[in-house]
Amino acid sequence: MGKLYVVPTPVGNMEDMTFRAIRVLKEADLILAEDTRTSSVLLHHYDIHGELQSHHKFNEHHTTEQVVQRLLSGDTVALISDAGTPGISDPGFLLVRECVRRGGIEVQTLPGATAFVPALVSSGLPDERFCFEGFLPQKKGRQTRLEALRDEVRTMIFYESPYRLLKTLQQFADIFGEDRHVSVCREISKIHEESVRGTLAEVIQHFTEVEPRGEIVIVVAGMSNGEKPIKVQNLSKNKYKKK
Repeated sequence: MGKLYVVPTPVGNMEDMTFRAIRVLKEADLILAEDTRTSSVLLHHYDIHGELQSHHKFNEHHTTEQVVQRLLSGDTVALISDAGTPGISDPGFLLVRECVRRGGIEVQTLPGATAFVPALVSSGLPDERFCFEGFLPQKKGRQTRLEALRDEVRTMIFYESPYRLLKTLQQFADIFGEDRHVSVCREISKIHEESVRGTLAEVIQHFTEVEPRGEIVIVVAGMSNGEKPIKVQNLSKNKYKKK
């Protein structure tokens, strides 16, 4: 019986690839990639030349059974996405679920890069309890989802496109209140990594004046349960500089 490895890949900095991840990818009989063009750059960088096949949200319903058959025949399969840990707002769930359902197909997920953990820890917001919401629905169900989170007391984490960031922050302000604290982290682990922290009103003003760019993680404070929020005197920005 084969084994499925779920392998995280860097969200930005190539040095975030682990030794174990490189070894697993070199030994795999088949590597499943969200976008073979994107992943080929990473694989070439680490001198990995195994069989590469596309596995993404548009074809995973059709390719999952083929992959399962290869696992049942004894092949080792490694699943990667364009960046981060597969299955976290990326393809992966369907294949893992099918392996679990079949029984006997071992699934091993390697620890490694994912965007929301560094964004959460760097936010300065409570991180002992949190909820990960990923990407909000773009249209249908968006308002309902946000209304359901109005009374959430845990820190909330969202992924967002730079093109929709201001719209999303304004919706947060409308529902959570413009005094709610937020941290917007962009370009994690890259040269221009930056965290912009403050109230929703302050952060909205910042990105009204400065065009947002890059991959973005939004970390929003939960409802304070009557406690006064920590006062932030000035908008706080941390910027990563390459050494």
